Amino acid sequence: EFELDVNFDKVNTTRPDQERDLPLTVTSRDLISNNILVAPAHFLNEEEQDESHDEGISIVKLGPGQHLKLKAIARMGISKEHAKWCPVAVATYRFWPVITINEEACNMLTLEQKQELVEACPDRILELDEFTGNLVQVENAYEMATFTEDLKVAQEAMKKRPEDDDFVHVVQSTDRFVFSVESTGCMDAEDILLSSLRVLKDRLNYLAAEVEKLKD
Repeated sequence: EFELDVNFDKVNTTRPDQERDLPLTVTSRDLISNNILVAPAHFLNEEEQDESHDEGISIVKLGPGQHLKLKAIARMGISKEHAKWCPVAVATYRFWPVITINEEACNMLTLEQKQELVEACPDRILELDEFTGNLVQVENAYEMATFTEDLKVAQEAMKKRPEDDDFVHVVQSTDRFVFSVESTGCMDAEDILLSSLRVLKDRLNYLAAEVEKLKD
């Protein structure tokens, strides 16, 4: 349980002269816990703390004659019970792209045709090596490759025969994927993922133990 009791007129007497005409920002630092082991999480990390202009999470701004007094109860829960406990704003995944460049086939193309392949893909996963003129994938191609149908259409038009091998082959990996987690701000995305993996591990261990019981 937390208590908050802030009176603008009382606090204003302790503020510097240049700040006394400004509103008073009440933050999470003003919450007083009745348990020494429990405290508000004022910032997500040190970087956020350094960039903040306030001492904690802003709650409200008070003016002359205003007084805020309240009690707040912090209760742990999981998003299975209610969405308010869900620390994740967005979670998505997509398959890891496997990009293969057929060097032998690409050697039969002109520089103009290679450039056309580079420009055909809207994700810009290819580029021309400035020294050799060869087609190469960009450094972060796996992050960018989401739509390659235009690239497939462009190279089909360049083939002498439909059955010829592709110049650039892009397929989805069967054992690897890109998983993205966006936090609501109450937890760091890395902490969310690690915590989720621990929960999943515990559940799998429980399932394995129950299966062993059935065998007995």
